[in-house]
Amino acid sequence: MAPQPHIKLYTDSTPNGIKITTALEELGLHYELEHVDISTLRQKEPWYLEINPNGRIPAIVDTFDDGQSIRVFEGGSILQYLTDRYDPEHKLSFPKGSREYYECNNWLFFQHGGIGPMQGQASHFLRYAPTKIQYGIDRYVTETKRLYNVLDVQLSKSKSGFLVGDHISIADIAALSWVIFGPYVDVPLDLFPNLQKWEAMLSARSAITKGFHIPKVLGIKSDDPEGAAKYQKHHADWVFKGMQADQENFCKK
Repeated sequence: MAPQPHIKLYTDSTPNGIKITTALEELGLHYELEHVDISTLRQKEPWYLEINPNGRIPAIVDTFDDGQSIRVFEGGSILQYLTDRYDPEHKLSFPKGSREYYECNNWLFFQHGGIGPMQGQASHFLRYAPTKIQYGIDRYVTETKRLYNVLDVQLSKSKSGFLVGDHISIADIAALSWVIFGPYVDVPLDLFPNLQKWEAMLSARSAITKGFHIPKVLGIKSDDPEGAAKYQKHHADWVFKGMQADQENFCKK
């Protein structure tokens, strides 16, 4: 029997944030939510750095087996923690030691080390950078397309429609959180028919739809036709300020 969760989630509505809310909703786990609005730089405050020293969202705090608190940060680590402890029925995972277990890890780390960093840089240079550097835009948008094609090829071989095995897993959850933002970085999903079908299938799931809009409505996935534009303006207003704050901190050292 899985232990009883006492999870407090610290997050915001970003690709990395929604991978945890969608996973929690799919698992049906009770959790307490604290919205860390990254546009206010709350994630840089000392209290939060005790939870995630890297000053990023998401992060969780839970009660561990010894009765003491445990912190878990980085999206992939949190997804593995949640399934290790709270997914005995393998709703989002596979039995440890199975082929599917290791294959799931392959795609989880593929997202963490590939899609996330590359698409994140594409988003920065295309949408937020105060100076447009075409080489940076071309480099990261092209790399995002290449990585999407890797997913598309994998899905073309899938009998179930999922990245791994016969059901949804944390590999799907992790990749989906970024793929829904593909058009935001000028990567239309219709270039990748298998990926497009997969995205539509997963996004139609009620738990995932709910998770998309926690802790706030996700403009890119709302009925608001101006959602993407609002999302861009909201983030462009603070990203550069955050970089300046980091530079000032380094200058003090």
